[in-house]
Amino acid sequence: MEQEIIAFISYLHNVKKTSNNTELSYKRDLEKMYHYMQEQGINSVDKVTTTNLNSYILYLEKNKFAATTVSRYIASIKAFYHFLVKEDKISEDISEPLKAPKIDKKVPEILSTEEVVSLLEQPRGEMPKELRDKAMLELLYATGIRVTELISLKVEDINLQMGFIVCKDAHKERVIPFGAEAKRALLSYLNKSRDAMILNKEEDILFVNCSGQAMSRQGFWKLIKYYAKKAGIDADITPHTIRHSFAAHLVENGADLRSVQEMLGHSDISTTQIYANMNHNKIREVYAKAHPRG
Repeated sequence: MEQEIIAFISYLHNVKKTSNNTELSYKRDLEKMYHYMQEQGINSVDKVTTTNLNSYILYLEKNKFAATTVSRYIASIKAFYHFLVKEDKISEDISEPLKAPKIDKKVPEILSTEEVVSLLEQPRGEMPKELRDKAMLELLYATGIRVTELISLKVEDINLQMGFIVCKDAHKERVIPFGAEAKRALLSYLNKSRDAMILNKEEDILFVNCSGQAMSRQGFWKLIKYYAKKAGIDADITPHTIRHSFAAHLVENGADLRSVQEMLGHSDISTTQIYANMNHNKIREVYAKAHPRG
């Protein structure tokens, strides 16, 4: 089974052109299944049955894995077995009967406008790192992009004159506008900071760490938590909290869902709909408190 997993990851990389993070995620998920099967005395893909897979899912649930995590494991297994059938390594897709557990959609954690402003105002010095941090935070909230997209941006992806970024992945690209505050922060970073931080003048990554190399996801997570603490924000925020806040604030102020969907890069508008539902709930709360017969 180990060789088939390696072949599958190679297929994702060379044929599907998936990101490194996606490949690592699939690899971790499938290796976990492989180790479980080994413990059951099963070492070959053609020896695994649907019953074995169901037993593995039951094992995950008994060990209190979250429904979202179990769903991801099932999705990885299904993609793997679809590949095995396609490559004629097995005759039938035994993963087909697997059903993902029902997931209760949680209302995403968002910050108030005041909290966002406080967070964005924390990097206020003129040191190269502070100018970089300011630009990253402002651009994140201005565009709602994912942290992986933020740290992958290249200098050529920024159009300062027109005020937009081009966000690319393996299959498509989207153009997202940004406002005056983000533009001001980007100009300060590019004019006063970036050249002092990069080691190689040919470096095309927009945001670099203190070693002059592309920043990691973990590095930016630490950065955002540091400034959240400085801002006195008690919530355990992540870069995705800023993405949620971006979307919720746009919808709250009248943006249409299709535009927000396009900016976020959601393939299905039902994913974006949650922000409209949040806004409707807020309106109902205001009505109940303010209407004399509420």
